[in-house]
Amino acid sequence: MTVAAFNFGLLIETEQLVPYLGHELLRIVDLSRQSVYEQLHIPHAIHLRPNLLVRQEEQASGLLPDEDGLHALIEYLNISPDHHVVVYDDEGGAWAGRLIWNLHCLGFNNVSLLNGGIHAWLGAGLPTSSEKESLNKVEKLVPIELDAEKQYRIEYSELLERVEKKAIQLWDCRTIEEYTGQRLAARRGGHIPNARHFEWSTAIDRQNHLKLHPLERTRQRLAQLGFQFDQPVVVYCQSHHRSGLAYIIGRLLGWKIQAYDGAWSEWGNRLDSPIITGESPT
Repeated sequence: MTVAAFNFGLLIETEQLVPYLGHELLRIVDLSRQSVYEQLHIPHAIHLRPNLLVRQEEQASGLLPDEDGLHALIEYLNISPDHHVVVYDDEGGAWAGRLIWNLHCLGFNNVSLLNGGIHAWLGAGLPTSSEKESLNKVEKLVPIELDAEKQYRIEYSELLERVEKKAIQLWDCRTIEEYTGQRLAARRGGHIPNARHFEWSTAIDRQNHLKLHPLERTRQRLAQLGFQFDQPVVVYCQSHHRSGLAYIIGRLLGWKIQAYDGAWSEWGNRLDSPIITGESPT
């Protein structure tokens, strides 16, 4: 079986994964809390700690890892270009989405989010394991190529230029308290000028095992806020963790979406970045 034979899209349901459990070219990655993984996880899943997904600097806590960090991530995942990666977590898809974004930045697109993660798996009554998966070493690892990075990522200087020219749509997916500046998570609070607010978890159905609400519902909610789907958008949160899920939603909606991984930890900690406090623009 080749990767193409899996026929997985960016978002898959639990029942799509079941027939392929244990396949040598399928890598299932669990980004749940360590305690949850040790108690139960999808059979054959490996556990990944979120700190392998980020690089920290003085003013930014969620940056894309450097080349050495990305190589360490690929080595840990133990994946070749022929693998398909299915990712899940226990929070509705934020950390899982962040891993997918990291892999997209490398030009690796054989990756899917499991809708609802471990909650949906348990809700469907599917088998679990508490055993740690042992993997045979892959000889040909995914190459570290960052040619695709600019397609999915935007850095501070470019974002600032586009903000000053009012030439960018911005999606702030933090809480409303962070967005308005009522809650401080950096030196300064507020939001990037012209950013519109739609909290990441609003797209999750807590009554349905943390699966995503129907995409059309989310599209309508975003459109009501003034977002234009025929125009590019940049998404951000505090450290490009919560915006990992927002990035996935944007891709599922067919939106041209980039993530600002410097996020509010960089923008709000700088003393020279323009900031707005209060409610959303009209």
